[in-house]
Amino acid sequence: MPEHKRPRPGTAAAIGDGLKLHRRPLRADGRDYSVITLRPGTRARLSTNRFHETWHILSDLHGARLLGRLLWGLSFQRLPGTVVVIDRPHLDPNPFDAEPADPIVLVPAHLTTVTAQAIRRLRRGMAEPSQGTVRWHTWGLDAELARMRERVRECREFRRWPGWEPPAADHGAAVERIGGALVFRAPPARLREWAVDVAALGDDMRHGMDYVYLEASNSPLRWGDGEVQIFSDYRRRVAVAGVSRREVLADVPEGSAPADVHPRIWRHNGTVRARGRVNTATG
Repeated sequence: MPEHKRPRPGTAAAIGDGLKLHRRPLRADGRDYSVITLRPGTRARLSTNRFHETWHILSDLHGARLLGRLLWGLSFQRLPGTVVVIDRPHLDPNPFDAEPADPIVLVPAHLTTVTAQAIRRLRRGMAEPSQGTVRWHTWGLDAELARMRERVRECREFRRWPGWEPPAADHGAAVERIGGALVFRAPPARLREWAVDVAALGDDMRHGMDYVYLEASNSPLRWGDGEVQIFSDYRRRVAVAGVSRREVLADVPEGSAPADVHPRIWRHNGTVRARGRVNTATG
């Protein structure tokens, strides 16, 4: 029987191997899809924006750990049409100017083709009941994280440059906006590379922030196709930006261009923060 229970508080925060996720079989644009989604009570929250010509996923340490698990597990899927969709209620307005976030779609390029029409249908399908719970296994991620961290430690301690490793295959990889969603698509090796980089966020947190570029191409002429950025105070930033946006929009002409409004919100964020406590509850 499909499982529709709300996760217990203790399991809602669990993001280790065997993470519980929901699955929906859907038909879209002439193809069958196996759509993997977060369970309703999952604590993680994420957002998106585009800045400096780069698409961003924004979250906190917990959200990065979850995203790393999703990417790693996705790289080992074998069922054609498998796709991970992160949509409301797990999306926040972005923590800078509170613009609504785009849904996030993670795609294994070797198994799944997505079109704008398919993504729009899959999003509508999120309202349909889940067909059950799946266990998302991420064997090997922790060992690969440990290996990467040891290489970093040796570089810092012994000033030894790590040995050359061939770049991950990038055939079919892309970071782009399709059908109103932010799509991160890559073959298995690149998905695993992204997974380790994202799961390691927080290892080098500076001034409450850390980030990593998710490159879709091995070309030295391209970089920063996508980025994941985390903040230690992510939820407070989201709350502050929401208050700031409401107050700024109340004082500007209706229909003002975002390019005129956003800088005012960014500046006003400091005023809202200076007042003290804001409600950081989300979801």
